[in-house]
Amino acid sequence: METLTKLWQLNTEQKADEFLASQREPIRLRNFVGNEFLHCATSNEWINSFNPRNGKVFVQVPLSDSTDVEVAVETATKAFPSWSQTSRKARSQMLQRIASIISDEKELFAVWESIDQGKTLARARVEVERAIDNFNYFATYILHEESAARYVDGSPSVLTYEHRSPVGVFGLITPWNMPLYLLTWKIAPCLAFGCVGIAKPSEVTSITAFLLAEVFKKAELPSGVMNIVFGDGPGVGSALVRSTRVRGVSFTGGPATGVQIKRDTAEDIGKHVSLELGGKNPVLVFDDVDIPNAVSLAARAAFENSGQICLCGSRIYVHRRIYDNFMSAFVAYVEKNYRLGETMGPVASLQHYLKIRSYLLQARVESAKFHIGGIPSEEPDGYWVPPVILSGIDTNSQVIRDEIFGPVVTVTIFDREDEAIALANDNVNGLAAIVMTNDISRMRRVGERIDAGLVWVNCWLVRELGTAFGGLKASGVGREGGAHSRDVFTNLRTLHVPSAW
Repeated sequence: METLTKLWQLNTEQKADEFLASQREPIRLRNFVGNEFLHCATSNEWINSFNPRNGKVFVQVPLSDSTDVEVAVETATKAFPSWSQTSRKARSQMLQRIASIISDEKELFAVWESIDQGKTLARARVEVERAIDNFNYFATYILHEESAARYVDGSPSVLTYEHRSPVGVFGLITPWNMPLYLLTWKIAPCLAFGCVGIAKPSEVTSITAFLLAEVFKKAELPSGVMNIVFGDGPGVGSALVRSTRVRGVSFTGGPATGVQIKRDTAEDIGKHVSLELGGKNPVLVFDDVDIPNAVSLAARAAFENSGQICLCGSRIYVHRRIYDNFMSAFVAYVEKNYRLGETMGPVASLQHYLKIRSYLLQARVESAKFHIGGIPSEEPDGYWVPPVILSGIDTNSQVIRDEIFGPVVTVTIFDREDEAIALANDNVNGLAAIVMTNDISRMRRVGERIDAGLVWVNCWLVRELGTAFGGLKASGVGREGGAHSRDVFTNLRTLHVPSAW
């Protein structure tokens, strides 16, 4: 395939930029089904994908529909019996081959992840490394996983043990903010535990998924074991979720889509469903912290990837005694260290840019104080949003309550520990939280009372891949990571075998 062959050679920013400047037509992607790159079965329509840095169309994604999904489901269904019986060692070796190929092409993936999503090249490199880690982690996990076995006294005695088997065909639906990393976070355990899948990347950021398909071919992954169907939510996502032959769904994205997935799967009781739906995460800064350290951590948690990480800390609560010192240092630090085009990229799409802008307009209507940043242009040349620090907003404001998912943070004062906990928990979401304090007792006392699936104390975005990832309340259902991913992708049965018959 000529387009893919050309893309595979563009492993520097200079080569990629020169290629894009020379292109008269957008890059057109194809679905990957049965280890082949295919045109849509019934549609010849395309979805335009825009370069976030200049707002110009540079990729067209096929507008696939339910017919394309069912072709992929049929292909995966035929591949499942063989792949599910493949030995752990063989699956482990396959995942390691995939990781090795990506590792050999790290810069290629980083360059295109940066261009497609808008993130800095430095941030893209971090995420490519984490994608490699995903495959390597699950490749070794399945070689060392443990299971429970017990003897039941009686006559005769009975051995009771747990046995797991792969669920079947999975729909893997991922968002646009960390395209490769989150896609591989689902694909790696799906393959490791013997399932097969149809991945549906975001139509906003599809290039690295397209490149990943070629990795599967190079690694000689058996035909049909992992398929990638491009398109939008109504056409592809919904068809995947509703298919009766798709026995599991792992989804990361917005809450409205998560609610629809629960509705669409309500009558299919046996279907495994894991939903990670984002958050509006609090940062609690107590008065015993070292302010420079607290400032740098709060800034990173707020503005990494232009605030487009579901774990970003966008609600900052600061003890009154240090509020003024913290705020002056925080503003100065962000002004110095978070600069558009250098340490910050644009946001991913025009739709998202306008969403962020609407919240900033609302903040101005509500007389919020803009310490830095302002209202970006209504008609931008590229989707650049400078960092924004707000204060003076009522805690009931939608600016504080909704997940803006951009480089926008609010800062609010608190006086007492219980008040800080109440403010942190005063949100429908419960994905993550950050607690900053030097009091060891408070670390546990506060951390254990916050309604969040992940709590970081004096750190952020540190993860061991075996720990549970997922949120409370409206932030989703289910957990993934290590044994938790095993629960998602396998069925558990308990066998009782007598010692004598």
